[in-house]
Amino acid sequence: MARLDLIRRSFPDEPDLGTAVSRAILLRVAAGEIPPTIRVHRPAREVAFGRQDVANPGYAAAVRAAEAEGFAAVERLAGGRAAVFHEGTIALTRAYPDPHPARRTNERFEEIAAIVAAALGGLGVEARVGEVPGEYCPGAYSVNARGARKLAGIGQRMLRGGAHVGVVVVVSGEGLVRRALEPVYRALELDWEPDTSGSVSAELGREIERDEVIDALLQELSAGNVIAEAELDDETLALAQRLLEEAG
Repeated sequence: MARLDLIRRSFPDEPDLGTAVSRAILLRVAAGEIPPTIRVHRPAREVAFGRQDVANPGYAAAVRAAEAEGFAAVERLAGGRAAVFHEGTIALTRAYPDPHPARRTNERFEEIAAIVAAALGGLGVEARVGEVPGEYCPGAYSVNARGARKLAGIGQRMLRGGAHVGVVVVVSGEGLVRRALEPVYRALELDWEPDTSGSVSAELGREIERDEVIDALLQELSAGNVIAEAELDDETLALAQRLLEEAG
């Protein structure tokens, strides 16, 4: 069984640093300096914009719209369009070492989507893998409820020697997703249907804690891996801070 280090450190008050930490982990995993790593963290309110969004003529207006709703604007590490993180969501990332990452793009998507769907299914959600027509940040490997409400989005980033897969699961607060994205997508001139945004709590008809969903995700991940609790080491954090300074 493969070993996966698990880092739980969050940076809710420094969303740009949080993204830089995930990038630093990917770079170090790809270089063989640290083991394959999972990071599970608890974000605050932010809208994560993809590269296509940044190149969009409406990007500056979209950033202002996000900030007007109380959401920080950050550039996401994984691919995709604008997505929302808030205190009712879980962010899960996995960094893989891979000398030929492009060969296994779909395999990684399939693996993570199946893990998320199985975890939510074990909690009682009728979870499926696939795009809901009209969903925000559309993707073939989104995880939805009943084919009607998006619950989790998955993105991927590759570089020489490794790959990063990022997941956001909406545990509660689907209304916050809609509130943030309605003006953002309007500014970017992107079509979506707000009613396609859901949450695990709404599907279960009760408020579920993030820890319960995290435990379910880790249980599924541990089926084929040995998960070792780990701390974010000083070298990785220092690299993240340098990356943030270079980007700024």
